[in-house]
Amino acid sequence: MEKENKKYTIYIADTDEEKKLETYFINNEYFTLIGSSSNGQQVMQDCKNLQPDFLVSEVLLSESDGFLVLESLKKEMKEKCPKIIFISNLSHSGFVSKAIKEGASYFMVKPITPQNLEQRLLELAKQNNNVNVESQAEKQLDEKISNIFISIGIPAHIKGYQFLREAVKLAVEEPEIIGSITKRLYPAIAEKFETSSSKVERGMRHAIEVAWNRGKIENINSLFGLRIYSSNEKPTNGELIALIADKMLMEG
Repeated sequence: MEKENKKYTIYIADTDEEKKLETYFINNEYFTLIGSSSNGQQVMQDCKNLQPDFLVSEVLLSESDGFLVLESLKKEMKEKCPKIIFISNLSHSGFVSKAIKEGASYFMVKPITPQNLEQRLLELAKQNNNVNVESQAEKQLDEKISNIFISIGIPAHIKGYQFLREAVKLAVEEPEIIGSITKRLYPAIAEKFETSSSKVERGMRHAIEVAWNRGKIENINSLFGLRIYSSNEKPTNGELIALIADKMLMEG
């Protein structure tokens, strides 16, 4: 995946002293690392000068936090502003919501692997190159669903994440499909991912169990504005899909 026969450029603003991300992207097949810093003021100056395609930024930087960096770059760089992916230990739904509202393209909760970050960047690059194929509304829906999953503790690298995301999208497009989860929903997802309905069902259930084991129940309750669940009860696949799809529909 190349950009006019050139690699995509990336700037990394991370506080990790081991510099794992920087090391990974120095010699990368798809991306060229053009700069890095943990100082927010330096990040702003470098991005304005270097104009990277992507900025991967920690929320907590020295001198100026990631949100101020985002605000400044959007205001001063306008259409040349890089796509911004936040990475942070701050996984509260409020931070995720603020990041997306302010214009970030994605929010990843640490710990993350360089490989997972690369995959998210490639997905964003693909979306950018296929604007006419995927409508803006569809991209916004994808982002909203992804960030809900992040806030409730469903990690992006497991299969159940992809299955649940596709299920919510189908339920938004066709709400009545929730009433035929076994006969229609699972088979539709299985066909898309070239797997079986039983593996789709198990993958979703595993993703929900992972979220509950991470103890993000309060995020789920605050997300829906009601105290729906406790640590001793988990939603079924259908219940969680329906809840998120209803939230998407109510928000337009």
